[in-house]
Amino acid sequence: MPTAIVCVGMAGSGKTTFMQRINAHLHAQKEPPYVINLDPAVRNVPFDSNIDIRDSVNYKEVMKSYNLGPNGGILTSLNLFATKIDQILNLLEKRTTPDPAKPDAKPIKNILVDTPGQIEVFVWSASGSILLDSLASTFPTVIAYIIDTPRTASTSTFMSNMLYACSILYKTKLPMILVFNKTDVKDAEFAKEWMTDFEAFQAALKEEEEAGSFGGMEGGAMGGGSGYMGSLLNSMSLMLEEFYSHLSVVGVSSMTGAGINEFFEAVGEKAEEFERDYKPELERRKKLREEEKQANREKELGKLMKDMAVSGEPSSKKPEPDMDTLSDMEEDNSEEEGDGNEEGLSTRYKQALADAGGPSNEDNHSFTRYLRASQMNL
Repeated sequence: MPTAIVCVGMAGSGKTTFMQRINAHLHAQKEPPYVINLDPAVRNVPFDSNIDIRDSVNYKEVMKSYNLGPNGGILTSLNLFATKIDQILNLLEKRTTPDPAKPDAKPIKNILVDTPGQIEVFVWSASGSILLDSLASTFPTVIAYIIDTPRTASTSTFMSNMLYACSILYKTKLPMILVFNKTDVKDAEFAKEWMTDFEAFQAALKEEEEAGSFGGMEGGAMGGGSGYMGSLLNSMSLMLEEFYSHLSVVGVSSMTGAGINEFFEAVGEKAEEFERDYKPELERRKKLREEEKQANREKELGKLMKDMAVSGEPSSKKPEPDMDTLSDMEEDNSEEEGDGNEEGLSTRYKQALADAGGPSNEDNHSFTRYLRASQMNL
């Protein structure tokens, strides 16, 4: 089965350039991937996409039709595109299945997925969950979290990226690779050291505090700067130590191509981890959802059977006659009163008119005489 690589990351981290680099690398290896673009707002994509959301959804028209802003337009476009997920999976299965008519054709080994720059729009939306769950239910799926290495040089921004990666990992429940991009500008060895050596991160944190990078008054808990910020980062680094052990970390330069081989080695390891650890969990969750659906279906069916009184159980209450029985009783009474249905109805009308013409007129005359007598007395 081919491996689906889903590239996510904050705006400006270099996702699209990274996609271009790994796409070119696979073409150079004579193993062209199947590329999917899920960014509806991008103008130009520097690679050819086999499936492009822009071919199905017009981002600007969605904004005009629903009176939305940029983020709302992207989210709604993804929601509309998610309705076609069954067609996408059918296309992927056809392209990744070996064709007996073409035995010399190489099967597709990688599926590359580019996501919108607004990471929260994709990761935390219902459409993003549908797309990821559908991919993961069919192919081994790996999350590549792209990080802007030069912007992660400070301990605070580094920890913010780690917390974001942690939230994505536990939201998607898929194997993840941390890709420190732009290593041609700044080497990513410092980040790898911070993740593996707790004392190295503590030393960098203390150095920034003494330099007053966090602001605040002098004489904080750990030297100059804000003691609260230092203690917070210190606590989070201790908490995320277990989280780091579940990640693969690679440094990559999308401009020069350095580290691409290491990235695909990590992809192979995570694909094996997916089959070993994540796939049984996905199947368990899928089975649980099916059981819940079946239980809800049986519950609704039981309610329906009870409402229709066809459950087969003896009822303690006296059954109420239905409308058909009442209608039959009325028709029988009407037939008994007259020779036919119309004749019986005519007879009842005549009787009612006769009754109305008799006593009511006499009552009216007596009431008139009473009024005249009362006026004479006055």
